Amino acid sequence: MKHQMDIKTIILAAGKGTRMGSNRAKVLHKIAGKPMLQRAVESVEDLDGEVIVVFGHDGEQVKESLAPFDISWVEQAEQLGTGHAVQQGIDEVKDDDTVLILYGDVPLIKKSTLAKMVSGVDKTSMSLLTVNLENPTGYGRIVRSESGIQKIVEQKDATVLELEIAEVNTGIMAVNGGLLVKWLSALKSDNAQNEYYLTDIIEMAVNDGVSIKAVHPQCEEEVQGVNSKSQLNKLERHFQNETAEWLMDEGAILGDASRIDVRGNLVLKGLDVYIDCNVIFEGHVELGENVVIGANSIITDTIIHKNAHIKPNSVLENCVIGSNCTVGPFARIRPGTVLADSAHVGNFVEIKKSNVGEGSKISHLSYIGDAEIGSKVNIGAGTITCNYDGVNKFKTVIEDDVFIGSGTQLVAPVTVRKGASIGAGTTLTKEAPEHALTLSRSKQMTLKGWKKPTKD
Repeated sequence: MKHQMDIKTIILAAGKGTRMGSNRAKVLHKIAGKPMLQRAVESVEDLDGEVIVVFGHDGEQVKESLAPFDISWVEQAEQLGTGHAVQQGIDEVKDDDTVLILYGDVPLIKKSTLAKMVSGVDKTSMSLLTVNLENPTGYGRIVRSESGIQKIVEQKDATVLELEIAEVNTGIMAVNGGLLVKWLSALKSDNAQNEYYLTDIIEMAVNDGVSIKAVHPQCEEEVQGVNSKSQLNKLERHFQNETAEWLMDEGAILGDASRIDVRGNLVLKGLDVYIDCNVIFEGHVELGENVVIGANSIITDTIIHKNAHIKPNSVLENCVIGSNCTVGPFARIRPGTVLADSAHVGNFVEIKKSNVGEGSKISHLSYIGDAEIGSKVNIGAGTITCNYDGVNKFKTVIEDDVFIGSGTQLVAPVTVRKGASIGAGTTLTKEAPEHALTLSRSKQMTLKGWKKPTKD
């Protein structure tokens, strides 16, 4: 039986990133809503091995941002190059381990690429991720002979001929643990930067008769690092463009593929979903068949069932929208809200932590909080559930087939029974009985001879 290799991934994440122009550690800057370091960690989650992160600048914040993940943390107190950084993370590496080396500022590396990297690594073979660039300036060049890769030469140490080489090193490699430990101990810093280059182990591998398998990414953006906010923005747009292409392949229709932002996990549960311009998705969002999302809407951690229509400029967070519902425009649906099938929520309506029954309507300028609303309820414009007394929250219950007149205040805790009608302008403080009209109004008065106040 073949021995199952253990994979240890070392992710280098110690740099501050001076060119980012930020007080935040570089690896905490986000691509599509996730820190770059988190994306690097998630890229190896299918490999089922230990993840070791070498951290430095802003260490506590870096560790806190990845708190949900099972990570071994190692500090690089003094930064003396990539070889020195990897040395900090090899204490637990065993001779038969396969070590994968990644970078916390290379956020778009694909799982499929890394699976190729670790396959076939043993004491006679290692993997190196390389890419051909039109403009290789700044990258270490891959120097080959007829027998294969011979060494990597850094930009500052390269000859004129070596600078013309288009194939460059990405820094990502997979190597046998025993060999890595041996080669790291032999690194020297006699170069233009006075640093310990990880890339020097390539020449050592050649000298030891270890073959170097070149693996290539699907595109160059997959292996691009981030050193500035401009580069961060370019990778953000690349990620969003890839996501838009995937959505269209899955059956979605996009108003403009260049104006959609997915900052989480967007799941299409059916075909012919329409997403208009400038929509932002955050967290986990599910969209059913024929769902329409209007322009400029923000949808976060929400499930929207088939045939629902979210009109422009609506904000939905941690809620469930039933089939055939309409929401908006300019509606805000807050956490804990569930709209049953065919419910209607109109413009400038805010709902929080409430259940709205099938076919019920809240069409205009209302606030509904901590409420249980039955089916076929009509809530008039300007209705407010007064659910908070400054200390505690209280529930409003509105049973089926109720009509609430415009401008009503429902002072919770309060119940409106089935089939009741509440007259416009009512302040309801007691239970409204079923199938009856309940209203409260002060007497209308007209004061003759009254004059408006004027300024002195």
